[in-house]
Amino acid sequence: MKLFLASYLHPQLREFLHGKILYIDDAAVGMEEVPFAQKEREEVASISSDFVSLTVANTTLEEFETQVKKADCVYVASGNAYRVLYELKKSGAFELLSEAVRGGLPYAGSSAGAVLAGPSVEPISVMDDPGAVPELHDRTALSLTPYVVVPHAQGTTGPYTISVISETVQKYGKDWNLVLLRDGQALLINDDCVELI
Repeated sequence: MKLFLASYLHPQLREFLHGKILYIDDAAVGMEEVPFAQKEREEVASISSDFVSLTVANTTLEEFETQVKKADCVYVASGNAYRVLYELKKSGAFELLSEAVRGGLPYAGSSAGAVLAGPSVEPISVMDDPGAVPELHDRTALSLTPYVVVPHAQGTTGPYTISVISETVQKYGKDWNLVLLRDGQALLINDDCVELI
């Protein structure tokens, strides 16, 4: 598997994403006008002229499957990790995305998108509000990697203060394999090779 898991974007993202990019934006629903969401969409869209933005909540499972099959890579946007996980599971797209990435489709994500690649979104409950989707009871994520990315670990991004990061580590560090990433850092995973960039 090829994974690019960033805290928030990354200069080397351009080297990872290529061809037709499928951009899944459910985590940022309701945040479209917020500067971080606009910048992220614009930056990823600028990488390829073949850019498809998709909101799972507004897409049939058949259309999702078609878009995944046409894509050369997938990017899962920042926002609320619970929301994107809920929409993927509710629609049935969760299994399709997991199978596609395990079958070789390169996967990139920032913040919520990076968290989604790990075993669970539970350890992010201090950072993201699980109450945004109270219907989500199974917090098992894609499990593409054993690591749970804790984004914005520098403690200076919006509501993600040092105390929030510290509480996350204290609450979940013993039970989960947390990887703290500052904005500007990413985990590059190529099968068994894991590199911090």
